[in-house]
Amino acid sequence: MQFELKRIQREVGITFIYVTHDQEEALTMSDRIAVMNNGNVEQIGSPTEIYDRPATVFVASFIGQANLWPGRQTGRTNRDFVEVDVLGTTLKAKPGDTTIEPGGHATLMIRPERVRVSMEVPTGDVATVPATVKDLTFQGPVLRLSLAAPDDSTIIAHVGPEQELPLLRPGDQVHVGWSPDASRVLPAADIPTTEDLEEMLDDT
Repeated sequence: MQFELKRIQREVGITFIYVTHDQEEALTMSDRIAVMNNGNVEQIGSPTEIYDRPATVFVASFIGQANLWPGRQTGRTNRDFVEVDVLGTTLKAKPGDTTIEPGGHATLMIRPERVRVSMEVPTGDVATVPATVKDLTFQGPVLRLSLAAPDDSTIIAHVGPEQELPLLRPGDQVHVGWSPDASRVLPAADIPTTEDLEEMLDDT
């Protein structure tokens, strides 16, 4: 149905406005998405922009799954990247569209599928953190890992077969990493839980 509606829209050449709470449906059908929160527009952009470059913590948590950790932006490494104190260490990250002053509160975002897990410390231009496996769930195409960072924050990783990991068990010590370019530093905000998002949808 989603693809059929999109085909019809392209054939007739008119603008469709489609209202949905289904994030996958919005990403699949839209050329541009407006994400609203309590009647206010949080962000307008293409599906790729909304997913990869969310403007706020709400957008990052509402569209898809995201790791979101509170921290402080401590400075810049160069014109393209900043440093953030988060997860018990200092990581290089991609700044968002909102300017955050050095020392200001911030939230670091990374999608679970962007997280790489390895037994050895990653090399190269990688933001990396030692972690302990807490739980793992086989989900078909991916293995969902729940890991504990040095500050006990939870890191979620969706690991595909291409990562070629050995059989992991709770308590195993690993290293997680990601390209700094895949991360996003967002303005500090309360990080909604799954229950918060479900309650919001129930109220609408």
